[in-house]
Amino acid sequence: MVKVREDYAVTADGQVDIEGWVRQIEAQTRLENPDQFRRACELSAEIDRRAVEEDRLWAPGASSFLTGIEMAQVLVELHLDQASLVAAILYRAVREGRIELEEIQREFGDEVAGLIRGVVQMAAISAIHHPLKGNVLGQTEGQLDNVRKMLVTMIDDVRVALIKLAERTCALRAVKNAAYEKRMRVAREVFDIYAPLAHRLGIGHIKWELEDLSFRYLHETAYKKIARQLDEKRLDREGYIQKVLKDLGDELRRSGIQAELAGRAKHIYSIWRKMRRKGIDFSQVYDVRAVRLLVPEVRDCYAALGIVHSLWRHIPNEFDDYIANPKENGYQSLHTAVIGPEGKVMEVQIRTHKMHEEAELGVCAHWLYKGTDTGNRSTGYEAKINWLRQVLEWQEELGDLSGLADHLTGDIASDRVYVFTPEGHVVDLPQGATPVDFAYRVHTEVGHACRGARVNGRIVPLTYPLKTGDQVYILTSNNQAPSRDWLNPSLGYIQTPRARAKVTHWFKQQHRDQNIADGRAILEDEFKRLSLYEVDLDELARKVNYPAADDMFAAIGAGDLRPTHVAHVAQEMLEPRDKQLDLKLLGNRKGQYETDSDIQIRGVGKLKTQAAKCCKPLPGDAIGGYITVGRGVTVHRQDCLTFLHHKEFEPNRIIEVSWGGRPEATYPVDIEIEAYDRYGLLRDITQVLTASRSNVLSLNTLSNIDENTATMLVTVEIRSLEQLARLLAQIRNLPNIIEVRRKRS
Repeated sequence: MVKVREDYAVTADGQVDIEGWVRQIEAQTRLENPDQFRRACELSAEIDRRAVEEDRLWAPGASSFLTGIEMAQVLVELHLDQASLVAAILYRAVREGRIELEEIQREFGDEVAGLIRGVVQMAAISAIHHPLKGNVLGQTEGQLDNVRKMLVTMIDDVRVALIKLAERTCALRAVKNAAYEKRMRVAREVFDIYAPLAHRLGIGHIKWELEDLSFRYLHETAYKKIARQLDEKRLDREGYIQKVLKDLGDELRRSGIQAELAGRAKHIYSIWRKMRRKGIDFSQVYDVRAVRLLVPEVRDCYAALGIVHSLWRHIPNEFDDYIANPKENGYQSLHTAVIGPEGKVMEVQIRTHKMHEEAELGVCAHWLYKGTDTGNRSTGYEAKINWLRQVLEWQEELGDLSGLADHLTGDIASDRVYVFTPEGHVVDLPQGATPVDFAYRVHTEVGHACRGARVNGRIVPLTYPLKTGDQVYILTSNNQAPSRDWLNPSLGYIQTPRARAKVTHWFKQQHRDQNIADGRAILEDEFKRLSLYEVDLDELARKVNYPAADDMFAAIGAGDLRPTHVAHVAQEMLEPRDKQLDLKLLGNRKGQYETDSDIQIRGVGKLKTQAAKCCKPLPGDAIGGYITVGRGVTVHRQDCLTFLHHKEFEPNRIIEVSWGGRPEATYPVDIEIEAYDRYGLLRDITQVLTASRSNVLSLNTLSNIDENTATMLVTVEIRSLEQLARLLAQIRNLPNIIEVRRKRS
C-alpha cells in the first residue's frame, strides 16, 4: 500500500489510521452519521488493498483511497455535508471501475450515488483533450463557452461541482512529477475550465491554488521569475508589514474599532496577470505589499477606511468600493492603495468577517446551506436557472460573455446536449437531437448529403438520440438530396426546427408537379396504413386550409403539411367521435384500472390495494404487487425481503404496479402485417412494440411456406392516432416488411 502524506494519522505500518482520521474530521465538522462515514473509508481502503493484490492500480503508486480522503479534506474546508464527503471518498473507486454505482446506492443511499454519478459524468470534459484531434481548450473562446455550457448542463446539484473542483485540485497537486504531456494536459484543463468555475462560485482559496499551480506548469519560466523576486524581498516585506500592522492597529483601537489585521499574500498568477494587463514590471505591482482588515459591521469598514486614509495618502484611481458595487460572483470588500511608511506603495483591503467568509468559501458560505437536508433544498426549475445564472457569468479575463445566461435560460428549459465534431469542436443541440440535426447544425450541405453516421466510432441509425459527450462523424454521399422520410415526425429523423426548415426549403425548390405527385403518394400510403377509404379529398383540403386537393398534395410533398395531421382530419370526417382514437375521449378504455389510492394496477380487474406494513413503501420507491387471498393487492418495496420471498416461491401472484394518478385512455386497435418470413422477424416486431410502450393484447401469426411469407394480426392498446401512425411507420421500416396497416373490423 502507498505510504500516506504526513498530515494524515497513520498506523505503525505507515497506513492511514481510519479511526484517527475520522476523529480529525469530526473535530473540524459535524458528521450526521459517523458510522456510515467510517464504513465508506473502510470500503475504499479495502478496494485499494484488493487492487494492489491484483495489480490493478490505475497508475504506478496510485491510491483511490488516499485521493478520496484528500478530496474529503478539501471539502471539509468548504464546510460541505457528510453526503459530499462520502461521495468524495468513494468517487475514484467508482471512476476506475472497481465498484459499481448500484452497490454504492444500495449501501450509502440515492443521495451519495447521485453525487458520484454527477461527478463521473463531468469526466467527459477530460475527453476534450484526448483522444479527440486537437485541443479544444486551447482553441477559440467560443469553443470554451460551449465547453463550459456543456459542463454546467451536467450539474443539477452545486455539490457536484464542488466535489469535481476538489478532485481537480488533488489531480493538479499530484501531477508535479508526472510526464510532461500529462502535466500540461491537466494544467490546461484546470486553467481554462475549473479555475474560472471556482472564481464564479466565489471560492477564493481554491481558485488561487488552481491558478497558481496550473500557471506554474504552463508558464514555468515566468512563474519561477516572479517567485524568485518575491522570495528575495520576503524578509524585508514581512518586517515592513508587521510595522504597518502595529501602527494601524494602535490607531484603530484608539478610535474604538475592533479589527482583525493580517498581511495578505498575493498569489503569483494574479501578479503576472496584472503585470501583463497594465504593462508594468514587478516593482510597480502595488499589492505585493498588502494588508487585510476584518471588522464586525459594514459601517466599521468605512470608518476604518477613513483612518487608513488619514494615516497615509491614498493613490488616485486605485480605490474600489466592492461593497456598494459587488463583483458578479458576490465578492464584497473595500480596496485602496496608499503610500505607506518609507514612501512604499501598499494595498489595504477592508471587509466584514461575513464578507471574508463568502470571499473564501463563495457559494458554500451562503447558498448551499440554506438547508442541508435534501428535502429542504430547492431542486426546481427556478433554482436551477439561478444556479446557471451564477455559474455562466465567467471571469472577465476569459472573455465577455454578457447576455449568455439569459440566452441559456431558454436552452436549459429544453435540456441541451453537447456533442463533439471529429475535430473536437463542441456543438450544442436540444435534447433528443439526431445525427441529421447535427449534420444540419454543422452545415446545410452536410445535412443534405447525410447518408449515415458514426457515434463514438460505431455506426448508428440516423434516428439515434445523441447524448452529451458523444463524438459524431457524418457519412455523406455526392448526391446532395435529403430524404422525404426525414419530414415524417413519426419516423423520428429530425427534432430541431432548424433542420426541418432546411429540408422543407430544399423540397420547396423542387417543381410543384413533383411535389404534388410525391404528396399524393405519401398521403395515399398513410391512408392505406390507417385503413381510411373513400375520403373526399377536396373537402379534406378545405378542412386543412388549402383551396384544392392539389394544393394540399403540394404542401405535403414540400414538407409544409404533416400527413399524420391530414389523416387525423380525415378520420374525423369519416367516423363518429366516439369511435375515434382521441386522447380527449375516455370510452372503451381497456387493460388498466385506477384505484382509490395512488397505485396503478395493470392487467387485472379493479382490486383494492394496501401498503405492506413490513416495508412501508413511499411514493417514488420501486414497488411490486402481491395478490393476497381476499385482501386485494399488497404493495411492497421491490427490495423488501417478504416481497422477494413471494417472488421466489409464488411468482404467479406477483403483478406489476406503479405510482401515478389517473391513467391515460387507451383503445384496442388491430394491426395487420405482411412480410417475407425470416429468422428473427417476430422478435424485431415485438421489440418495436415494446419500445413504443404499446400493450399487446393478442398476436397471431400465419406462415405461408410456399411463398415464404408471414401474416400477423396484432391487437395493441393505442393512446392516439399519432401514436398509431408512428408505430406503423416504425414497423414498416423493419427488413422484409411488405405492408403494415390498421385492420378494420
